[in-house]
Amino acid sequence: MKKLEDLQQIISEAVDKLAFPHYPAALYEPISYILSLGGKRMRPALLLMACDLFGGDVDAAIPPALAIEVFHNFTLMHDDIMDNAPIRRGKTTVHERWNQNVGILSGDVMLIEGYKLMMQVPEHLLRPILDIFNNTAVGVCEGQQLDMEFETRGGVTNTEYINMIRLKTAVVLGGALKIGALIGGADLKDANLLSSFGEHLGIAFQLQDDILDVYGDPEKFGKQVGGDIISNKKTFLLIKALELADEQQLRELNYWIALKEFDHTEKVEAVTAIYNTLEIREYAEFAMQTYADKAFDALDAINLPDSHKQYLREFADGLLVREN
Repeated sequence: MKKLEDLQQIISEAVDKLAFPHYPAALYEPISYILSLGGKRMRPALLLMACDLFGGDVDAAIPPALAIEVFHNFTLMHDDIMDNAPIRRGKTTVHERWNQNVGILSGDVMLIEGYKLMMQVPEHLLRPILDIFNNTAVGVCEGQQLDMEFETRGGVTNTEYINMIRLKTAVVLGGALKIGALIGGADLKDANLLSSFGEHLGIAFQLQDDILDVYGDPEKFGKQVGGDIISNKKTFLLIKALELADEQQLRELNYWIALKEFDHTEKVEAVTAIYNTLEIREYAEFAMQTYADKAFDALDAINLPDSHKQYLREFADGLLVREN
């Protein structure tokens, strides 16, 4: 079994070798630019890992893994436009460095380039793998649309929120693992179980991210603690607090949500105090563990050697046990 960091390195080197036409430059340069910004390359590495788990040829899985990475960066390029984000991974975003129209059109070409890479899978797997890729892509778009709607919509439930993060984030993990498993020679049952493992793990990871945003150590977490509170982002924690709050707590939460100008530290402390009173962290941790357990149940049912399952367990534990 190849180590995850070795698979990530394989992907990084393969990304560096991707070549696009030079003309028209304003169409293709942004693609090379956003791909050069790095990242953990986790999604394509998981595709290679799944192939390796079932004894497949990892080299044969590189083109579809690259397709996943190109597709992921296409979504980032368009998300940055929708969010009007100036920075991506510490660098100027594409639409800021060029312009919005270039960002839209270059993103469109990236999606097509992703399909060209995905079509390099073995002929007998082409249709089922394209079906997975299509469903994954549609899911991500649905998740992004829901996320945007939730920004201004009241009464969002945690059932809706979990479905949104499943679509926006977790389906890519599940889809990558399923494609890799099929290329590695897995049967459809095991490929579906591995996909379920990835989806539930992705949901658990996002719920943990919500928790760490409020309760994490900023130096270890790598982000500003309380950023979700400052921006009124509808996370599991805020939705649960709005659901459980009494009249006075609800009034205070809505006061901070509506306030346009405020001291960031004061708002984070005030909202966190309400979370603590309502034991919101415990609710979120229970939900996170529920989805982690579902991931491990799917893993247990896969027809793989115990040593291979242990490899996936250790990967999942490493993903979910983050210092706070």
